[in-house]
Amino acid sequence: NAVTVYQMLEQSQIVFYDEVNVPEARFSYDMSPMSVVVQKEGRKWYDYLTSLCAIIGGTFTTLGLIDATLYKVFKPKKL
Repeated sequence: NAVTVYQMLEQSQIVFYDEVNVPEARFSYDMSPMSVVVQKEGRKWYDYLTSLCAIIGGTFTTLGLIDATLYKVFKPKKL
């Protein structure tokens, strides 16, 4: 006397078990320990110089875009 049950493996399939056998699901996890090491290091002088150059360049570009936009909007129209 067989019972129809479903078993999930790599793919779904129909498996026939006897009534005395019970299908089961097994899950195994391999937990490996993990650690995170955080070290704080001081910034070098050239990091500050690079940041300063980026700020100056970004400001120059933004002001240039604003200037060009205002010039196009408010320039006198020729007749």
